[in-house]
Amino acid sequence: MLITCPYCGPRDVIEFTYQGDGNRERPQPASQNLDAWNAYVYDRLNPAGDHNEIWQHSGGCRAHLRVVRNTITHEVLRTAFARGGHRTEGRS
Repeated sequence: MLITCPYCGPRDVIEFTYQGDGNRERPQPASQNLDAWNAYVYDRLNPAGDHNEIWQHSGGCRAHLRVVRNTITHEVLRTAFARGGHRTEGRS
């Protein structure tokens, strides 16, 4: 599987580290809502199809990326920096 890093270009998946689901929202740090924290830490969806994920280019520029990947075919559809900036469209 290839992931296109906006800085480094197409790279093998071995250079990247999966950081988690890109759709989840973290509760406020001061929140004492145990149900919200429990859901954030333990509840996981297992979607089939296109899925938003966060990856880090740990073997390269170390940037955090927002990746849209099809969980059935493992095709990477889009990549972008996790905190805005340049976007790479199309197959990676």
